[in-house]
Amino acid sequence: MFKKITALALAAVLCLSVTGCSKDESSSGGSAKKDGDLIKVGIINNDPNESGYRTANDKDMKEKFTKENGYDASFAYSLKNEEQITAAQQFIQNGVEYLLLSAADTAGWDSVLKDAKDAGVKVILFDRTIDADSSLYEASIVSDMAKEGEMAVDWLKGQELSEYNIIHIQGTMGSAAQKGRSGALDDTAKELGWNIVKQQTAEWNAEKAQQIVQSVIDAGTKFNVIYAENDDMAKGAVAALDKANISHGVGKDVIIMGFDCNKWALQELLAKNWNYNGQCNPFQASYIDDIIKKLENGEAIAEKVVVMDEKGFDAETITQEDVDKYGI
Repeated sequence: MFKKITALALAAVLCLSVTGCSKDESSSGGSAKKDGDLIKVGIINNDPNESGYRTANDKDMKEKFTKENGYDASFAYSLKNEEQITAAQQFIQNGVEYLLLSAADTAGWDSVLKDAKDAGVKVILFDRTIDADSSLYEASIVSDMAKEGEMAVDWLKGQELSEYNIIHIQGTMGSAAQKGRSGALDDTAKELGWNIVKQQTAEWNAEKAQQIVQSVIDAGTKFNVIYAENDDMAKGAVAALDKANISHGVGKDVIIMGFDCNKWALQELLAKNWNYNGQCNPFQASYIDDIIKKLENGEAIAEKVVVMDEKGFDAETITQEDVDKYGI
């Protein structure tokens, strides 16, 4: 569980650098340097313990933004927008050259990004979009969350169930992932008359998802689909079903849908215990590194928005090769 960072603790966290605070003119690596110095970056991400996806995303960033690769990198984490904004303000004051941001919420970033621009700090978004003018950031390396939702809902529509009674377990409200994955289901349910028997956020958390599903079971409400907006919440939902001896998966009582393609989740698909999993690609660091190199060399960025290529997997067609290749 994410623990709230006090102002003092946050300042301490922001002073920590994965590579240390010294500059090393002899360090080598894949990134261009300014006059032999390390490139100073501040990286704001969501809590690495939020999900398997986030753990993989954070690991990817830490492996790329090292002293050996030419960076002096500092990291800050929060699932709360206001704490991320405080971290961004601190990084700007600390004189970072690049601010890398995976926003907890899409709204509220205009002011601090304007401050960054005024200070000459280049902003690169990763993983999630924000509601801000594109002139305030250099590039955005993101997943198309709306497309992820549309692919999943199109798959569900294709199951042609006699009736749709859906438990919809949402991620953290206001995040790009939640908006995209919820929006597609909300629109289709309204259009086709699907019954959303329960719609509630579990904030990406397995235990909270289990409690939500257990409450529906205890109420005696009929359902045959669980649409969970990440794998951990799908796992929690399944725990409630198993406790109640309710079958799930291919040809069973309840369809299970998740997102992120954790390897263990794809194994559940392969075993036909789950039905569908939508990919969300966490490996964005190399894209960011390439953009920074170009900016350091004075090159133009051809594509301001880079959308990650992603897939959806069906338990009926997934293979072990898919699990090995796409599982995180």
